[in-house]
Amino acid sequence: MIDVYWSANSPFCWRVLLTLELKGLAWRSFSMQTDLQAHKAPQMLAMNPRGRLPVVKDGDYVVFESLAVLYYLDRKYPTPPIFGQSAEEGGVIMRVINEFQAYTEEGLMRIVRELQTATPRLGEALTRAMYTVASEARTVEGRLGKGEWIVGDSVSAADLAIYPCIRLLHRALMRPEAQELSARFLPVEVHYPQTARWLRRVESLFKPSFVESMDPK
Repeated sequence: MIDVYWSANSPFCWRVLLTLELKGLAWRSFSMQTDLQAHKAPQMLAMNPRGRLPVVKDGDYVVFESLAVLYYLDRKYPTPPIFGQSAEEGGVIMRVINEFQAYTEEGLMRIVRELQTATPRLGEALTRAMYTVASEARTVEGRLGKGEWIVGDSVSAADLAIYPCIRLLHRALMRPEAQELSARFLPVEVHYPQTARWLRRVESLFKPSFVESMDPK
């Protein structure tokens, strides 16, 4: 049994849960209350001294940092593969994930944090973040215009890593408080139709109840 320590409001944790479900692995859930600093309790720091989630314990082996967890799970449990069928495809998958982390992730999370406040405001930093994320969203849209998945002919770690972040942003933009700031992205079916179809495609791989359980509370 694989033990998974995670937080319900973290897209980085969702990457791991999606991978576990996709591979049909048996796992035991330990949902951490981060507002109570449960992820920084002594027993958690013994597994991850950085005090961050997710943390996965598989037997005596502990791994943390979401991309490292995905890589470990794919090497340990290779069916279905999520890092490609060849070294070349795996290299593209890793590159696309790294590009997303380097150029999109920080801005996207900045937008989400602002939209989750009671009175979100469009300041200079948020404007830059929205411009960057919109630009990178067009890159993802372009990739999806060439195939059903972000890389290759089947779902990969690129889809599993990027989907939770886009879902989190979409949910934040749907908040009534975000109405003034959401016009650049919503409705996603109009602005990014390929991405909208991809979101549904990813979700179709899992039970609806599991997908809904990932929504931030």
